[in-house]
Amino acid sequence: MGGSLWPIVASLAVQGAPGDGASQPADPPPAGQPMPAEPALDELIPPPPPVEWQEMVGDDLVTQLIEGRRRPGYNPDLPDPLTQDNEGALRPPPPEAFPGMEDQLPIPDRWRLIESLGVVRERWFDPYHQNTLKGDRPIDRAKVPWLPIRGDDWFFVLNAVSDTVFEPRTFPIPNGVQTTARPGSLDVFGKNRSFVASQTFIGGVALIKGNTAFKPPDVEYRLTLAYNINYVDVPERRVLDVRPSKKSHRFDHFVGVQEAFIDKHLGNDSDRYDFHSIRIGIQPFQSDFRGFLFNDSQLGIRLFGNRDNNRFQYNLAAFWRLEKDTNSGLNDIAQTPRDDFILTANLYRQDFPFVGLTSQISATWNINREKGDIQIDHNGFPVRPALLGDLRGRDYDVVYLGYSADGRIGRINLTASLYAALGEDRNNIFTGRPAKIRAGFAAAELSYDHDWMRFRLSGLYATGDGDPYNNTEGGFDAIFENPIFGGADTSYWIRQTIPFAGGGRAVAINGRNGILNSLRSSKEEGQSNFNNPGTVFVGAGADFDLSPEVRVSTNLNHLWFQNTATLQVLRSEGSIPKDIGWDVSLAGIWRPKATQNIVGRLSAAVLVPGRGFKDLFDNKERDDVYLSVLANMILSF
Repeated sequence: MGGSLWPIVASLAVQGAPGDGASQPADPPPAGQPMPAEPALDELIPPPPPVEWQEMVGDDLVTQLIEGRRRPGYNPDLPDPLTQDNEGALRPPPPEAFPGMEDQLPIPDRWRLIESLGVVRERWFDPYHQNTLKGDRPIDRAKVPWLPIRGDDWFFVLNAVSDTVFEPRTFPIPNGVQTTARPGSLDVFGKNRSFVASQTFIGGVALIKGNTAFKPPDVEYRLTLAYNINYVDVPERRVLDVRPSKKSHRFDHFVGVQEAFIDKHLGNDSDRYDFHSIRIGIQPFQSDFRGFLFNDSQLGIRLFGNRDNNRFQYNLAAFWRLEKDTNSGLNDIAQTPRDDFILTANLYRQDFPFVGLTSQISATWNINREKGDIQIDHNGFPVRPALLGDLRGRDYDVVYLGYSADGRIGRINLTASLYAALGEDRNNIFTGRPAKIRAGFAAAELSYDHDWMRFRLSGLYATGDGDPYNNTEGGFDAIFENPIFGGADTSYWIRQTIPFAGGGRAVAINGRNGILNSLRSSKEEGQSNFNNPGTVFVGAGADFDLSPEVRVSTNLNHLWFQNTATLQVLRSEGSIPKDIGWDVSLAGIWRPKATQNIVGRLSAAVLVPGRGFKDLFDNKERDDVYLSVLANMILSF
């Protein structure tokens, strides 16, 4: 029958219109009289209306009278095509590209559809399907009447992570000054083998108002705690504790607050959810794409949002740095926050200057007022001021002006960062007088994808101080670096801390999970130091995705000091070569089920010392190489 109107009109003709005589039942014939003969079909059904009348009836009326029936060739009126005001972006497909979509009706949310179909059975331990604990369904207020919330669009999100690390390693370990672990150990450096085991449990909860699938949440409350248990065993005294009477192994644990903030959505500026929000409390922040300058979770206030269909993103933030636990590196809120402040602003622009590349400009002001602060870490080692130079406290102001880029140019993936550090140090550790800070930093990584392989080239240059006794400090140092670069923590140089002077913890060449040769007492608790030898880094690497579950990565890096003048003064040597050596690493990552819920990693890295490293760290056993093995398992819910 198709979508013809004729059967309906015929039916209406038989029944009659409401209110006329044809709609009433006929009187029965008198008794004894025969029933009247039924009229012929052509007498009962009137002829079809003329074509002109049929054309007057719209197609929409046809579909209303007979639900789901259409005449052949019928197509309903489609909405107007979407206008495209995002120049340079891919246009959305027109409505005509989705035949049959006009029969579908929108629903207010996704969970009601799932519940009505009955296709998902919720289990609290299943993070892959609909789960109220993971924010997939709103909170049933009837089940939690004690929770002070209003409305039906509140969500609860639970996160749990187990991070396990086993790490045997070798690095230059100084002998104790007062006593040694073995009689007759008179060399400056002793045995170099050590072992670290660390277990961290991270638990986070968030209460969020608003369906966040297409827009920012209206408000978010988040709390994340981390509990770390660690064990370290080294062969020498005064490495783990300043007291030589303490054993050369240690067991420690600590609970830190890594997130505790309120995020308030202030409003939208467009129908595409260009927004601005404010976040107050302990929160993570990363100043650039790879974490070269500042990558930490600190107490602060942050205004952020986007503009122009998300082509611009911005951050305005102020942070008050918290003290860190010495052995776990977690935030210690039981201590008074440091007199160290960070003001930062950055602006991101997508597809600039090339389509596919995001550019960022930033300005960060580090205000340090810890001249009168004497800080001793939990193991008894002084960290502020550092046991370096004149041993006096320091105040400094330094402004970092930066440009960073991340994305691709054609087939080439690119990440790059440039920084200029400008400011003043109130006390140069070598002269005791104020000094200007003038330092620079540049890093870039190029990579090329070919099928299941990615090939990488990396380069980094951080200036070193060329004259410790003048009024300019030229060594670049970051605020709190955590670089994802050159193999990251699978690299020997980035993963390990190399002690320089004063025992195990006084001053180190570099910091753990850091690439810069900064001569700081501690990355977590020390101050930035712009009297340092600088860093030059060149590397090549490759990633091989053997399957969705298995990836193998390899890196070959070479490192140098940019300028060894500072080292020469501190070691009272006439010359020190710049060559640090070769850093070679191999890593394998295993992800069962091709998800991030279970990630296993096993890596090995070797440092082949160069002439400069051998000059600084000549050890008793005359080791030709230093080794670092990292076994890591991360379980997430």
